[in-house]
Amino acid sequence: MKTLTNDISIKTEHETLSSIIRSRRTIYANAYINKQIPKELLIEIITNATWAPTHKRTEPWRFIVLEGKHQEKLGEFMLGYYKEYLSEENFPVSQYEHTLNYPKNATLVAVILQRSKRIKIPEWEEIAAISCAVQNMWLSCTANEIGGYWDTSEAAISYTKHLDLLENERCLGLFYMGYPDPLSEKPKSKRKPIHTKISIHSI
Repeated sequence: MKTLTNDISIKTEHETLSSIIRSRRTIYANAYINKQIPKELLIEIITNATWAPTHKRTEPWRFIVLEGKHQEKLGEFMLGYYKEYLSEENFPVSQYEHTLNYPKNATLVAVILQRSKRIKIPEWEEIAAISCAVQNMWLSCTANEIGGYWDTSEAAISYTKHLDLLENERCLGLFYMGYPDPLSEKPKSKRKPIHTKISIHSI
């Protein structure tokens, strides 16, 4: 039986979901403060990722949480990588310290594509599933006032080459998470009017 209470509850959940989706932003790691994400919350965020849609339930994702000295090692790796592949004009000495310290307050999660050996699915479908999984992580971060972004750069992917991935696996980047400085201004964003993105075709 439909009640007013149920209507209010459903409406509130709908509005909350829309608010979270539209509040999601890319928050880069240099904006994070030195505050650890509780282990239970991190597990919940990654668990939400695994509830993304997956064709034939292949669940083509694996997530590797990089702990210990990974933040320090990633900063050193990025510095060496950019010094090797970028010109001094594009990567001046003035950026060295920033690059070294960039990941220091981030929780790092390697996003791994794990192809099924048993069920043949087009790779683009598996990548689409992982993209949905990352979006679930991102929205979960937003709901918990945690900043995040998906780094798919060659530098990020190259860093994960020492993780001893299996033959049917490859890294699709690093997902950074961290608590942003509460005093910092939240990035603004906008989208084009929805009528420019929707068309109707009928027969």
